[in-house]
Amino acid sequence: MSNMHNFDSVPAEGNKAIVFQNLKTKLSGSQADLAEVYQFLIPEFRIGTLDALVVISDELVKYDQFVESVAWKIVDILRILLKGDKDKICANLLVNDKSIDQYLNTFQWDIMKFRAEKSLKEIAEILNEEVSSIDTLMKAKLANYNQVKGNLQALERKQTGNLSVRNLADVVKKEHFVLDSEYLETLLVAVPRHSWHSRYETLTQYVVPRSSQKIAEDDEYGLFNVTLFKRVSTDFANRCREEKFVYRDFKYNEDEMANQRKEFEEMGATEKELWSALLRLANTNFGEVFAAWIHFKAMRVYVESVLRYGLPPDFIEILNNQYGKFGGALSRETQKDENIEEYQNLIDKDYYPYVWFQIQFNVNKIASS
Repeated sequence: MSNMHNFDSVPAEGNKAIVFQNLKTKLSGSQADLAEVYQFLIPEFRIGTLDALVVISDELVKYDQFVESVAWKIVDILRILLKGDKDKICANLLVNDKSIDQYLNTFQWDIMKFRAEKSLKEIAEILNEEVSSIDTLMKAKLANYNQVKGNLQALERKQTGNLSVRNLADVVKKEHFVLDSEYLETLLVAVPRHSWHSRYETLTQYVVPRSSQKIAEDDEYGLFNVTLFKRVSTDFANRCREEKFVYRDFKYNEDEMANQRKEFEEMGATEKELWSALLRLANTNFGEVFAAWIHFKAMRVYVESVLRYGLPPDFIEILNNQYGKFGGALSRETQKDENIEEYQNLIDKDYYPYVWFQIQFNVNKIASS
């Protein structure tokens, strides 16, 4: 995918085909391999008054910037979903089932959605409303996905942390506990790497001697059970904390453990479903937003061309030596390249004697953002 495309408009001077072919020869001919040149076809819009054109010109700039920002938001969503894989991201950046380059090089105004007989203001508002709706939808879907993903990650941390924090449902077994006793209960304690067996019996009274065994261990902790009288359970838990042992508030309940496993599995399945749905939505809506962006570019080319060259709108959408005469009020003083450059510095660095817009969609930004 190319990084840069320019939209240029110059006067047709009576014959669009001849002017286009001349420009193409000069820019991409055998003796001047400067750029690939394609014709950018734009319908003739309802122009209205000069004041209306000036107003819509300013509005189109704002719409243009907004739509570009929405396009990049969707790219960011794809980057998150596809973990920054540039090839996979680019494979999802399609417009009408075409790559960005193909779409731009074969652009045609969508006459079914945006009929040219409507005013420029009406078309711009329809486009903007469509993109705003997509932006709102994508924000809501992303927020929903992030919430589920966050919940799943919290459950995963409980499954994968050390023995002081992780879920113990898959670690302990029924035989590790004294169950259904009126007076006794079994507690679990995560113990750092120092002596436990010589100390646990003396932490409180009424601890059953030799009732503790190591159930599991990791690089930081050993997990032990201990059986004692229920009436000293709270005191025992407090003494564990004072000794820097980690009391695990865990009750053996097979139904609850089964529910926890089910919750984890269901959360994982939900996250995968939302991931797939959001990926499809991002793919589809990127194409919609990018197409809207280029339609705004087309309107800007048209409006600025009419403002620059006047009526009737006799120009083609395809540089300083050839078109310096169209440079505006100072055209007589800007016939040479160096004079045009001086005029650019005085007025606007992006001033040219032809209408010119640029679109940059940098692939490297996708991977690094």
